[in-house]
Amino acid sequence: MPDAADPLVLDFVEWIAHEPRNYAEVVATWRTSCPRLTIWEDASDRGYVVRETIAGTGLMVTVTASGEKLLREHGRIGPLQR
Repeated sequence: MPDAADPLVLDFVEWIAHEPRNYAEVVATWRTSCPRLTIWEDASDRGYVVRETIAGTGLMVTVTASGEKLLREHGRIGPLQR
C-alpha cells in the first residue's frame, strides 16, 4: 500500500476510536468507489479495527489493541477509556 494512504488509515482508526461505530454508519461514511483508496480494508487487514456483533446493539466496528497502539505511536490519542 502506498505511504500516501497511511494518514487516511490513521484518520479512519481515530474516528472509530472516538466511539464504537455501527457497521452501517462506517460503510456509509467511508465508502469509496476508488479502487486505490482501500482505507477500510487496509485498517481491517492490518488488525487495527474489527467488526463484532454486540447483543442488543448489532454489528459494530471497534478499534483493536493494535489500533490503539498505532494511534498512540502517532500521537493521535492517549490510552483509550473502556
